[in-house]
Amino acid sequence: MTNTEYLKIPRERVGVVIGKNGIAKEEIEKTTQTRIDIDSETGSVSIDPREDAEDPLSVWKARYVVKAIGRGFNPEIALKLKDDNMILDIINLPDYVGKSKKAILRQKGRIIGKEGRTRDIITDMTGVDISIYGKTVALLGDMETIQIAKEAVEMILNGSQHKSVYAFLERKKKDIRMKHFKKIAKP
Repeated sequence: MTNTEYLKIPRERVGVVIGKNGIAKEEIEKTTQTRIDIDSETGSVSIDPREDAEDPLSVWKARYVVKAIGRGFNPEIALKLKDDNMILDIINLPDYVGKSKKAILRQKGRIIGKEGRTRDIITDMTGVDISIYGKTVALLGDMETIQIAKEAVEMILNGSQHKSVYAFLERKKKDIRMKHFKKIAKP
């Protein structure tokens, strides 16, 4: 029985998955206990578990690491997905704004913000890494904070003013702090 996973990434991201002298691919394989085969012409990737793989989810984790790199993350950030608490969520911009290149470009600009400010604020307030690449917005973080970051991005996509999004993030940040404080304070 084979547990091979297959996926396709943009051809221009193949080099990032491989890394200089194959170092990124090697690190992904070592960390996830897998073997990765990449067709640089098509962007097709196959991932197999190594015989000595201890984690039954190793192939699945490697698949999401490679997928995250394909969605614009650098390998160092994508490797956070080896942690069981981390997830990758991808927002497909045409689902919100249609296929108009102008509309997609405008919304990407709104999410990034002037000099990257909006994206940085969402990342700082939630701890979620954000990559805006092609027609997608990829979010990488834990389940709780990714929901907040996704809601903030969706607010922007639905036309909310940036100040409303920032106020929402501020409230959520306080809620998270209170929740964690209560967990610590319980006798």
